[in-house]
Amino acid sequence: MKTSGQGFSLLLAGSTGVVGQEVLRLALADPRVTRVVAPTRRPLPPHPKLENPVVDFGALPADAPWWHVDAVVCTLGTTIKVAGSQAAFAAIDRDLAIRMATLARQAGAARFGLNSSLGASPSGNFYLKTKAEAEAGIRALGYASYTIVRPSLIDAKRGESRLGEEIGLVAMGLFKPLVPKRYRAVKPEAIARALLEGVLAGRPGEDIVESERLQG
Repeated sequence: MKTSGQGFSLLLAGSTGVVGQEVLRLALADPRVTRVVAPTRRPLPPHPKLENPVVDFGALPADAPWWHVDAVVCTLGTTIKVAGSQAAFAAIDRDLAIRMATLARQAGAARFGLNSSLGASPSGNFYLKTKAEAEAGIRALGYASYTIVRPSLIDAKRGESRLGEEIGLVAMGLFKPLVPKRYRAVKPEAIARALLEGVLAGRPGEDIVESERLQG
């Protein structure tokens, strides 16, 4: 376990998404975190605490030194529409997440935080089943501390259009008093804080943060 005199290093997978951007912002501003590794396809703005390897996610370098971190936060995520097919969606939300978790675990990471989805279940639809498979695949790697955050709809402006989310957010706004907390839209910062605090706390075992715990 880390002591107060030691630096804490974090690997962030998915740093360019709406939740990942918030995790990156919070981690870089947090004095408890001394190093953030954020692999991306294109360079990020520089920061003294940021290590930003530019990689091909289809051919991740298994022996790269930057896998040696204390913890991982994974916010990888797309939609079937954006990915182009169910197989392409699963390759990102499940397979890439598990691959990065595996390489970091092999390099010594002991804590993991995963952004999943409300309703993730092996008996759910394809989306929710894939999310559950990602959870299970990472769980099997034996991280000493594993935080799973399962938000409802994410209340954020995105670079790409997600019509279903946009309709859902409008409906949530109109009927918020009638919507149970579990199903209310969640701000990206709330998700990011839950993920970051989960890996920093490093509580032994698994902690599943359901969406109602993310509400203010």
